[in-house]
Amino acid sequence: QVQLVESGGGLVQAGGSLRLSCAASGRTSREYAKGWFRQAPGKEREFVAAVTWSYGRTNYADSVKGRFTISGDNAKNTVYLQMNSRSTEDTAVYYCAAAYTDYGRGRPGSEEYEYDYWGQGTQVTVSS
Repeated sequence: QVQLVESGGGLVQAGGSLRLSCAASGRTSREYAKGWFRQAPGKEREFVAAVTWSYGRTNYADSVKGRFTISGDNAKNTVYLQMNSRSTEDTAVYYCAAAYTDYGRGRPGSEEYEYDYWGQGTQVTVSS
C-alpha cells in the first residue's frame, strides 16, 4: 500500500502564490509518476499537472500552463505544486495521486484511471 499526504493548502488572495506538497510512504519503489488533480465545488475532478520520476517529463492542463509548476524530490518521495498568479477559479480541493504505469520517455497521463493511489486532498481557497 501507498499513503499520500497533501499539505500546504489554505486561504490565499488572488494573484498570490502557494505551494502544495505531497509526501508518499509505503511501497513507492514502483511508482512512475505523480500528479495533481482538483475538484471545485459543484464540478467534477479535473487534471492539473503531473511529472514522471525517471525522466522528469511533465504534463499540464491548459488552464494552469505558465502559472503552476510541478516538481519532485525523489529522495524524499515528495512532489510539489507551485501555484502562482492564482485566481478565484483555482479554488478547489487539490488531490495528489500516484501512477504505477511506466510512461518511459513519454509524458505522464492526465486521466484519473491512470493513477492508482490518491491522497485525501487539501483545500485551497482563493479570495478576490
